[in-house]
Amino acid sequence: MKFIVYDIFLLILFVVTAFFFLYTRRQNLKKEGLLFLYKTSWGIKLINHVGNKYKRTLNILSYISIFIGYLLMAAMIYLLGKIVYLYLLFPSVVKTIKVPPIMPLIPYLPQIFKLDFLPDFYFTYWIIILAVIAITHEFAHGIFAAYNKIKIKSTGFGFFPFFLPVFLAAFVELDEKKMAKKPKFPQMAILSAGTFANVLTGMFFFAVMWIFFSLAFTNSGVVFDTYQYSLVGVANITMINGIPLDNPSYNEIMSLANETGFNKIEANNNKYVAEKSFLGRQKNNRGKIVLYDDAPAINVGLEGAIIEINGIKVKSLEDFREEVSKYSPGEVINIKTKTKEGGVKEYEIALKEKPGKKGSPWIGIGFIDRTKSGVIGKFYRALSSFKKPYVYYEPKFDGISQYIYNLLWWLVLISLSVAMVNMLPVGIFDGGRFFYLTVWALTKSEKKAKKAFTISTYFLLFLVLLLMVFWAISFL
Repeated sequence: MKFIVYDIFLLILFVVTAFFFLYTRRQNLKKEGLLFLYKTSWGIKLINHVGNKYKRTLNILSYISIFIGYLLMAAMIYLLGKIVYLYLLFPSVVKTIKVPPIMPLIPYLPQIFKLDFLPDFYFTYWIIILAVIAITHEFAHGIFAAYNKIKIKSTGFGFFPFFLPVFLAAFVELDEKKMAKKPKFPQMAILSAGTFANVLTGMFFFAVMWIFFSLAFTNSGVVFDTYQYSLVGVANITMINGIPLDNPSYNEIMSLANETGFNKIEANNNKYVAEKSFLGRQKNNRGKIVLYDDAPAINVGLEGAIIEINGIKVKSLEDFREEVSKYSPGEVINIKTKTKEGGVKEYEIALKEKPGKKGSPWIGIGFIDRTKSGVIGKFYRALSSFKKPYVYYEPKFDGISQYIYNLLWWLVLISLSVAMVNMLPVGIFDGGRFFYLTVWALTKSEKKAKKAFTISTYFLLFLVLLLMVFWAISFL
């Protein structure tokens, strides 16, 4: 039975338990705006203890927290600008991504939208991550408030009633009147403390993920991205499936292509193969099309992670290249691969001579350089920096290793994402008031600060609305 069945059962059990808990303690519930809040005094003694005991440390951390707050605000504004640019100029990419720009992180999100580039996201992940992120975020607010002698009135959690008691949020209720009377610096330290805690949480679990990965996985093969291909001018194609051509058009190529299987194509004295569906996706490619080289790998349908060549295990790209180089064109080798389903396949492959390199053996697989530039690229590279490129890592403990690793991966990603989003200069986030206090401090005018705060909030919300509109248009 797949794990998702157990996960859905746990989701149902959680909803029923939460309903029962809230119903029996409904006297503690209070509606504020769209949220129902369940107020308690959990953790207040601990918060006050930390806030009053470690004053010197918290004084230093106040400066670090505010500095990180500004960095996150700048990074999030830049990232939002990049997303707007992408949505406005590349609707085809937006259509491929599928997910709307504003979407609550719900269980099974990657599965629902079939986002293969993300690991599965289960309810058990969601509830664990929510607890870790929300508690550390709110407790950090409370600790810095206690350090600055601001009373903590209550703690607790809230939920959206129209989403059932599943979409929860933790909170620490402060004495807002007393906080408003404090100087700007302590207010900003308190506001940025939650995101600072999220950053620290992300860094901590990144270290845990790194250590866990090294203990729970072992490099066991080589993963290739594609078969080797070439960009060929349509007019240079001289033959398709044995039929000679003279300066053909794209439509003529399509009319002669077989519906199923590989079409044999010749151009520039070289041989290529391509399925008709693959050719059909290149109609507007400015007179050129991508064709797979007529290589051994694609002709035998090689797929999966390569784990052995003639009984010799390969654990890296260097191992793979070294092993293949031992043979000559025309020799037959046995390759074993590990499939996505966990099975093992064997292939007998007759090596060919590599085009342009006389005497060099050739299989015909490709390794795409996935190095990404910019903030997003660097962020994703950092998340997997401990992994070697093109290496297949096999879990030492079936199921458990991958489950825990994905949980840690999501925990790091969401911790840092929440930290960035929360520092947007928008009224509903901590970053809104943080921005307001910053403008006030710079201009010495509360009126100008309120105006800048209002403009920033409405402008950024307008951008978000614009993103939603362009996302919807991309599917028309």
